[in-house]
Formats: sequence, structure tokens, C-alpha cells
Amino acid sequence: MKVLAISGSLRRDSLNTRLLRAAAELAAPGVDVELLDPAVIKELPIYDADDDGTIPPVAARRLRGSIRLADALLIATPEYNGTIPGGLKNAIDWASRPRGEAALAHKPVAVIGASTGLFGAVWAQAEARKSLGIAGAKVLEDEFPLGEADLAFGEDGLLLEPELNERLAEIVGALGEHTRELAAAA
Repeated sequence: MKVLAISGSLRRDSLNTRLLRAAAELAAPGVDVELLDPAVIKELPIYDADDDGTIPPVAARRLRGSIRLADALLIATPEYNGTIPGGLKNAIDWASRPRGEAALAHKPVAVIGASTGLFGAVWAQAEARKSLGIAGAKVLEDEFPLGEADLAFGEDGLLLEPELNERLAEIVGALGEHTRELAAAA
């Protein structure tokens, strides 16, 4: 099973990207978690239906193609001003079009998040789940808030607290089960 991991933070040493890498390490055998190149999101123009004609921008085609090739998505979002970052929202907008053929349509998705604050981006996670659901994705309601994330990682890239690693592995496992259930029902 191929899971495309998308970080809502584009920073070089992003805590959310680190969280996705930890999730990849904790994934069960047979679950391949692959990180989307952050350049794809950086290069996306702001969504404008006028630009989304017969030949959409290259970055939009790359994003949509990567999502279509994945069995499921794992998205990690920081929280900017109480919501998801603009780049991630823009990526969701591009992946939600064209209606009826969108890359996000019926795609299994789990949303996790990390922040340096105490609450672990819970508002941003809720906003991302809402936007993804409206776009047609099949979103798990599970959340994984990692507060004080700047203090949470060990030298090995995993989380310092074993129970957090267990919970993160459970989310990835639940995403795999959700994906298998949706495929069986289709």
C-alpha cells in the first residue's frame, strides 16, 4: 500500500515533515509512506479556475498525479493563526478539481499535526479534515496533536515518548485499514 505523505509546512527543518518521517518509520510492513516533494506545493500558483483549463500548471499536474498514484494520504499540518497554512489549503483546492474527476475524490486520508504550542495544531487538523471532506476525500476522524513538538523528537527521528510512537503507528494502521475497507466496498 502506497501512502503519500504531505507536509503543510515547507520549512527546511519542519516539525510536521519530521512527524511524517517518524510515521514512515513506524508504518507496518507492506505500507510504504512516501513524502511529497515540498517544491510541488511551493510551486503551485494560487488556485484560479481560469488557470485550470485544458492544460493546468505543471505543479498542479504533479500534485494531482502524485495523489492519484497513492492509495491513501497522510497529511501533517502546522497551525498558522488558528487554521491551516495557505500553501496546504491551496494544494487541497487544486486537488479538489475538476469536480467529478478530482484527485481527492474518494481518497482515504488521515490528518495529523505538530506545533510548538501546547495544543498540537488541533484547530488546523479540524479545518484540514473539514476542507478535505468537502473536497470529496474519505477522511478519518482520528487526530494526532503533537504539542511542544520542538522538544518531542529523539536523535533517531522518532518521538521520545513511546506512547506517542504507538499512537502515531495506530493512526497509520487505521489509515491502512480504512483504505482496505473502502477498496473492498468499491
